[in-house]
Amino acid sequence: MDNRSLKLGKYSVGVGDRFAHQANAQLQACIEALRSGIEVVPVWNKSNREHTIIGSEPSSVRRAADSAVKTLAWKLPHYCDADHITLQTVDRFLNSCDFYTIDVADFIGQAAPAAEIDDFVERHPELLNRIQLTGVDEPIEIARENLRQTAHKYLTAVKKAGEVYRRIETAKGAGNFIPEVSMDETDVAQSPIELLIVLAAIAEEGIPVQTIAPKFSGRFNKGVDYVGDVARFEREFALDAAAIAYAVRQYGLPENLKLSVHSGSDKFSIYPAIHSVIERFDTGVHLKTAGTTWLEELIGLAESGGDGLELAKEIYAEAFAHREELCAPYATVIDIDPTKLPAPEQVRGWSSEQYTSALRHVPGAAAYNSSLRQLLHVGFKVAAKMGGRYLDLLETNQAVIAKNVTENLYRRHIAPVFLGRVYEAGLRATGMEKA
Repeated sequence: MDNRSLKLGKYSVGVGDRFAHQANAQLQACIEALRSGIEVVPVWNKSNREHTIIGSEPSSVRRAADSAVKTLAWKLPHYCDADHITLQTVDRFLNSCDFYTIDVADFIGQAAPAAEIDDFVERHPELLNRIQLTGVDEPIEIARENLRQTAHKYLTAVKKAGEVYRRIETAKGAGNFIPEVSMDETDVAQSPIELLIVLAAIAEEGIPVQTIAPKFSGRFNKGVDYVGDVARFEREFALDAAAIAYAVRQYGLPENLKLSVHSGSDKFSIYPAIHSVIERFDTGVHLKTAGTTWLEELIGLAESGGDGLELAKEIYAEAFAHREELCAPYATVIDIDPTKLPAPEQVRGWSSEQYTSALRHVPGAAAYNSSLRQLLHVGFKVAAKMGGRYLDLLETNQAVIAKNVTENLYRRHIAPVFLGRVYEAGLRATGMEKA
């Protein structure tokens, strides 16, 4: 399968910049990585839902990214991602984006015609043999009925991905964009065997996929740490990486195909596992961090004191008052304990340190409040409604905010995943012994 032009690098990070003010600070984190000896390609992502809530257009993401690249003299690749697009939403992104996350979650489980399932099974006898994945001790075995059931569950979704891919290809030309297929926003995690079968179907559909985002076991709630069995996650992640390597060889998928982890931000406890696997298999990974930058804006405003702190308190009060409305679209990816949310009257009396300590994600810190953080993570609509008032204070306090954005992205995310450095409280990174 030939994708002659754009080729995503081995390591890449997806960053969200909801108000298009932090691209410089985000890119600076990639520059810090380069100074540490590793190339991490920045990909600015923003979904149709986020554009709709904020009232922005994809062109604003492109302008901010290109401006940062020019200002900081970044000579390596960078991309803008049409995040979680479908056939209904892709068109508004065609002029501005060169990376497309094709979301097929809504079509998983919609049965394909029986004849298509039968034909797929007959075309893939290699999947019915014992398969020895490189780097995995035990071979995997797929029964005919398991292959049929997986085709029943996923073939329609893959064909929908093909429709979206061809819509983009018609508009932009083959090789002029990077395709990702996303299956993460669904209820049940895909097994490595299911992933392998899906990749066989993607290859048949003619999609030169460069990243794929399965749903992993455990909970990936917005803005907080992973909840689940880390050892199990590492085993699954390793099997997924091995399945991808097999699919690349067997089906001619792009050699740089890699896993994409839609983290929902701040999955610190699984970062060492991800690093261990990509080292072990000498493979890449795409890490999406998305909303963590918006929270660093709030932290920077609060840290600045004065009007910035007052606005941060006001945003919390509004989010608290409208929490049901704000949380509804994200109900499956947040776990907020209402009893842990401080009353707005209490927050109004907080100092800068009290506010930032409650919001900043420092695992184990006594003041850290994961419920407050999740509420504010989904509360960016409040700031969007403030319009120029919020943006003006971002600009006034940009130096403080930018420092927080860069240090957060580099030290808490890039360094642990790509360099193998353990994040510790106080924004320090220490060397991690390679597994």
